[in-house]
Amino acid sequence: MRSARFRRGRRAAAVALVSALSLTALAACGTSSSDNGGDGAQQGGSSDPSAPLDPKTKVTITIDCMPPAAKAAELKHWKEDVAEFNKMYPNVTIEGRSTPGQCLEPPRFTAMLKAKSQPDVFYTYFTDLPQVLAEDGAEDITAYVNDKTVPALKDIDPDVLSSLRHDGKLYGLPTSNYTMGLLINRKLFEDAGLNSDAPPRTWDEVRTAAKKIAGLGDGIAGFGEYSAGNQGGWHFTAQMYSVGGDIVDESGKKAAFNSELGKQVARNLHAMRWEDDSMGETQLLKWGDLQKQIATDKLGMFLAAPDDIPYMVQQLGAKYENFGMGPIPGGRNTLAGGNNYMIKKGISGDKIKAAIAWLNFQNLTVGKGQFNWERKKADKLPVGIPQPNFWLNDSKAKDDAARVEHATMPVANFKTFMDNPVPGKAEPPKAQEVYKVLDNVMSGVLTNKDADVDKLLATAETQVNQVLANQ
Repeated sequence: MRSARFRRGRRAAAVALVSALSLTALAACGTSSSDNGGDGAQQGGSSDPSAPLDPKTKVTITIDCMPPAAKAAELKHWKEDVAEFNKMYPNVTIEGRSTPGQCLEPPRFTAMLKAKSQPDVFYTYFTDLPQVLAEDGAEDITAYVNDKTVPALKDIDPDVLSSLRHDGKLYGLPTSNYTMGLLINRKLFEDAGLNSDAPPRTWDEVRTAAKKIAGLGDGIAGFGEYSAGNQGGWHFTAQMYSVGGDIVDESGKKAAFNSELGKQVARNLHAMRWEDDSMGETQLLKWGDLQKQIATDKLGMFLAAPDDIPYMVQQLGAKYENFGMGPIPGGRNTLAGGNNYMIKKGISGDKIKAAIAWLNFQNLTVGKGQFNWERKKADKLPVGIPQPNFWLNDSKAKDDAARVEHATMPVANFKTFMDNPVPGKAEPPKAQEVYKVLDNVMSGVLTNKDADVDKLLATAETQVNQVLANQ
């Protein structure tokens, strides 16, 4: 699910509007000029899909999610990147599409796929692959992606790439990824006599720390959780993964959470809420509520991905130095996800090559595009958050060093999270429908002192099995 995240399940977004921007390398945006065979301006090229794009090839491609005017620094970087890209590929015209609000607003995305009106290069979440394939919306780019067209390919986390594969075929390239961890308020940890450089690593430690933080009084909660808007189910899933549990079985057709581990998760939350009184009285919380609480020193910790932190600083007025992160307690697995670009089914081979050349430059080259941390610092954008974090080997070493060099926040606060990676695990099938059912488990244990955990889980199991049977 996720953030800005309901990425992760997607926050409610403004009504999607399509606007256009023109500049030297950006033409006015209309419907995608992506019919098979390409447009009339396309010339040259090679029939070998594994060969890089010939710089002499003349082609136009449309790109989703160009930053809107409201994001002035990001839009400035986009324009700079298009200009630099055109020094290498002067005959490629990039037409950027900007969507005010959230780029990937679910109804807009679904309507776009059904109408076959997506740009040549369109933005999705990792979890969107089944929907895209069901609509026959994306090209199989396996033959086009290799160490010549994407030189850092060997350094991309294979677990991230596997999220973009189906039946061994590659359908996208990543732009960002996330794993969930434990976000803490360092001030409250210190006020409660806890070590803010060593966040809890087990759920027993979370419970102990939460009681100490709640003991500070003044309406402060030690630990917070969601229980509405599908986000309670999202976080129940994260907690299940953290202790080695599953939401569905290996077949993907049967619920697996009505187990001893599921009961352990639910009973622990019930105990923290009603026995320890460490989770606060206000419940039925959704994304945004916990962020406001921790940003105003009213909450000690909650599960989150790293990009919650710049949101709280930029939108809620918090300070970077007040936050830290550790790996998800339990440490068996952590809920993972991310974003990527896919390429529209049916466009020409040269358009595909141009798209991969752009994505390689913009999203998959250390020190360039989105990984130009020096430029981001100069334009007062956040640097130092451990996300995206899909690099391995030499690329990881170089990128990590650059983030530290140009950091705008105390990166040491995330050291425990970075030094103790937890294996990522993808969201379950029919995730949003499953999460909606599991909201009832979370809201039940957090709003009802007399909640029957066994009954809540059994009822949810029956309902989820019905959801999975309708795939």
